[in-house]
Amino acid sequence: MTAMVVREWSGTVRDEDAAAYLELMVRHAIPDYRAVPGNLGAQVWHRPDGDGVVRFVTVSWWQSRAAITAFAGDDIETARYYDFDDRYLVDRGPVVRHYDAAGSQP
Repeated sequence: MTAMVVREWSGTVRDEDAAAYLELMVRHAIPDYRAVPGNLGAQVWHRPDGDGVVRFVTVSWWQSRAAITAFAGDDIETARYYDFDDRYLVDRGPVVRHYDAAGSQP
């Protein structure tokens, strides 16, 4: 059985900004996650969330909490943001959730 840590962050953007934000996440954020030793994978999930916004959830899989620290800094519960986030996010989750996981890798 493979043990890993799953990191989850979410935030919302306006409907009209969703395609541009998704493009930035796929081109910049996901490769940034993947470049960190100990990252096992990362995805961006998105869905309409009503009231003219789209919810984005970033899920990443890690070998250990130490690997997450290399990505996020000492306080892994605090979200890491990109320069473009200020332009797009209307609601940003300041807290990141972590889950211990077992089973096959993504």
